[in-house]
Amino acid sequence: MSSWFEERRADKAEDAKQQRLNEEHRAKLRRDERRQDREEQRQEKAQRRRDRAQRRQARAARREKALTPGNVYRKGTLALVAASALASLPAQVMHFVKVSLMLLPLPFALEGSAWVMAAGVAYADERKLPAWVRWLLRGLSMGAAGYAAHINYTYGAETNTSVAWGLAGVTVMGPLVFEVRQWVTTLTFDPAERKRRAEEKARAKHERKRRKDHEDVVKLAGRLVSAAPFGQLAFEDAFRTAWEIFYGTEVPGMTPALHAQQLAARKDLAAAMDAANGSPVSTRGRLLQLLHPAPSALLSAPESSQVASDLPPTPERPQKGPQKAPQKGGRKMPPPHRRTKGDSVPFSTVARIEAALERGGSPRRIAAVNGHSH
Repeated sequence: MSSWFEERRADKAEDAKQQRLNEEHRAKLRRDERRQDREEQRQEKAQRRRDRAQRRQARAARREKALTPGNVYRKGTLALVAASALASLPAQVMHFVKVSLMLLPLPFALEGSAWVMAAGVAYADERKLPAWVRWLLRGLSMGAAGYAAHINYTYGAETNTSVAWGLAGVTVMGPLVFEVRQWVTTLTFDPAERKRRAEEKARAKHERKRRKDHEDVVKLAGRLVSAAPFGQLAFEDAFRTAWEIFYGTEVPGMTPALHAQQLAARKDLAAAMDAANGSPVSTRGRLLQLLHPAPSALLSAPESSQVASDLPPTPERPQKGPQKAPQKGGRKMPPPHRRTKGDSVPFSTVARIEAALERGGSPRRIAAVNGHSH
């Protein structure tokens, strides 16, 4: 019996211990859950604060962007335009309705035409249309606005002169302010955009001048472009090919007459330099000096004797005949030299041609292609 009671007590003690452990574990879980809930609440509050700060920054950025001078000017201009239209329309409607009820659409058409033409000026600037188109649209817009102002002045004059001038001024003010806005917008283009437009204008001017000065070449280049597959041949390449077909040179602008003039000018320049310096200083002269230097016998002292050949002696070519010693009692002239085959350096083709030119002859010239001899 005693052993059973002891086992019973041990079991109860073990159950109590397990129950305490379970309670502690559940308490720890509850603490962890509360801690996690508090952490999540803090994160949510911090996120809400960050969201509010971001919204405030976004609103500030939008206000800053909306309140820039450019936006204020553009939006303010539109507000003035709307005010001008609202102020000028009632007087026109009352004036035409007084005449006849059938004239009721007339003030809307008159006021609308002024604004449509003003918008057309902006569209012409955007599409880079010719200047006369923009000025025509400006004239039509101001003409419609001026007629509307006259109607309002006539209607206002029945009440007071100040009212008449006020209605006329507010009628013209809207289109005028809108035109000034468009003018300022055009002047304040980005520098890159302005440079691009200037380049396009200069390119168009160059194309017009090219078509005027070289009409035949431009027409042939256009036919070459149209004959090639789409996008395969650029117009500049076609123009260079057409120029070569017409004038035989690959350099656009050069013609056979200009090549001849260039060659004649070079020859005259070389002759003038030779005459001014008293010696061949031109490229031709330097080339001849390099190809045919002066013989060594001409550069020797006066008392040196003449050799039998113009070529200096070499191991392969010994000197022919001994030199005679000068006789006493006087100096005897050496015998005249006779040229034999192979005793001098032959002249090159260039030297012979240039020598013939100097003598005034007419040697056979090699054909020239594109201004260069071959």
